[in-house]
Amino acid sequence: MMKSIISLILVFTFLAGGSTLAKTGGRTAGDVRPFAPSEKDWKRADKLLKKMSLEEKVGQLIQIGINARFANRDSAYFKELKRQVVENKIGGVIFFGAPMYETSVLINRMQAEAKLPLLMALDAETGVGMRFADAVNFPWAMAVAATGEPDYARRIGVITAREARAMGFQHIYAPVLDVNNNATNPVINVRSFGEDPQDVARFGTAFIDGVQSERAIATAKHFPGHGDTAVDSHRGLPIIDHSLASLEKTELVPFRAAVKDGVASVMIAHIALPQIDNEAIMPLKNYRGGDAEAGAEIVDQKAYIPATLSKKVQTDLLRNEMGFKGLIVTDAMSMSGLTLYFEQGEAGVRAFLAGSDLLEKPSDPDAMLAGIIAAAKSGRIPPERLDDSVRRILAWKSAVGLFEKRFVNIDAMDTIISGPESLALASEVASKAITLVRNNASALPVDRSKKIVVLGLSNGFDGPETMASFAATLRSQGLKFKSHYLQENSLNEDVQAARSSASDADIVIVGLFGRVRSGAKNSVGVPENGAAILRSVLAEGKQVIGISFGNPYVLGSFPEMQAYVVAYGDMSSLQRAAARSILGLQPITGRLPITLPGLYPKGTGIQVTAK
Repeated sequence: MMKSIISLILVFTFLAGGSTLAKTGGRTAGDVRPFAPSEKDWKRADKLLKKMSLEEKVGQLIQIGINARFANRDSAYFKELKRQVVENKIGGVIFFGAPMYETSVLINRMQAEAKLPLLMALDAETGVGMRFADAVNFPWAMAVAATGEPDYARRIGVITAREARAMGFQHIYAPVLDVNNNATNPVINVRSFGEDPQDVARFGTAFIDGVQSERAIATAKHFPGHGDTAVDSHRGLPIIDHSLASLEKTELVPFRAAVKDGVASVMIAHIALPQIDNEAIMPLKNYRGGDAEAGAEIVDQKAYIPATLSKKVQTDLLRNEMGFKGLIVTDAMSMSGLTLYFEQGEAGVRAFLAGSDLLEKPSDPDAMLAGIIAAAKSGRIPPERLDDSVRRILAWKSAVGLFEKRFVNIDAMDTIISGPESLALASEVASKAITLVRNNASALPVDRSKKIVVLGLSNGFDGPETMASFAATLRSQGLKFKSHYLQENSLNEDVQAARSSASDADIVIVGLFGRVRSGAKNSVGVPENGAAILRSVLAEGKQVIGISFGNPYVLGSFPEMQAYVVAYGDMSSLQRAAARSILGLQPITGRLPITLPGLYPKGTGIQVTAK
């Protein structure tokens, strides 16, 4: 009788206000045990390990990277994927941008071919929508931090994991725990929660708790810290000449917090730390390319061993000194920061001997597998070292339930992904994140009686739809304006039309879409054709309202702007919130999680009530 009463109470609690699990991020109030393999999981791993061949063990270390698409089962594309699964016996796959249903169908196809279940990974810093256009794309980490509320990070983590699992992913490559203490950083920027190590730790561990409450693997990245770099590791090898004592004060703070919190996975960065490991390396003479965008400058310089291949960083520091027990995964092995210096076979061997368990996205999986197998047969890789990693991988596969359920329920995807809760949370976070750092001459709210032009400047190549949500929201609220959008390859006639409209306007609202574009030659800037127009109207004394839909530091390039709003990203939710903010239709409450050098300190944020 008592059990029935308790059951009824739990049902009514769920119906009345949401389950206890939903309110605590997936854990009950009394269950604060970190997500980790159970004794049953470790026993299963031990049993499987005893039956595995050398080739099967080595295959578990490899995680190939693909963009999914429809593929006939007799196509060369599908046959190559099947070969990797069946012949190379790979342990997992990381997926990048692709159609959503095609991805999940392909996950099922690959899982069906695999002898052991595959661990499927997704780079999902802003949720599933980071890679899949039909899913909700949450605001960047820096926007979340601008709200001042870590619980938003936890809630985003919960939904990210829930939606990822619904698609067939168990391994989430997030959160970014890099402390963005270098304003010129070309690759981290708004992906970081900010410049304060304690803030990054608080928001990062909240996200981790959310992800792992859904029995998914969260990944703290990019160890030991990619924030103070001026080189994009997709284009070269960054060198951070910091002492261990210096790292302990800043870069390592969030990672120590994550390890203490029970994070399941840590990603190692392609960064050199000569004061930790000073082994010198030289670029290869026959460099064959990496992940850099076509035409981007490659930074090939004499350097030092990257953390990805350093035992001093992975085993001595992370494993032994910090006590991390989970999965160590490399950053993509195809990035130029690594491929400039090492062939894939040797890179795989050295990364594994350094301490890595999973080798992400090799540019040549066959070469990497062959190199590791040869090293194991020669004794260069001790058998106990191989068994240690494979056992850990198998235990985590068991912990996320892959041995019980490896297939995606395609019919259930549209009942879980991008539902009302996801949309509402993205909108709420965006509204709280918008930050006003300057409002000279009461430029905001926008004076509707003036002649207005809206100018979008982007370092991408997506066309005018880049600013569609911003412009549409302004128009829906009755604002009348001309609009122009410029990117690097815009036609001269479009540039001249934008210049003429801007010169004729009383107010220029400029959307600065200088977004983080990893591997690109202009990763956080705006195109010169638009920058020249902006400098011209500022020189004419026009009222300019700047809105950063990407790199928040861009104000330093145009310090004369009368008003400056930071939206931290170009997600639709942020564009809509920014539009409503400059019209005075919603409060502005965000505060900078970073310093704008020489202009505004961390914590700046003019608080504005809605008109």
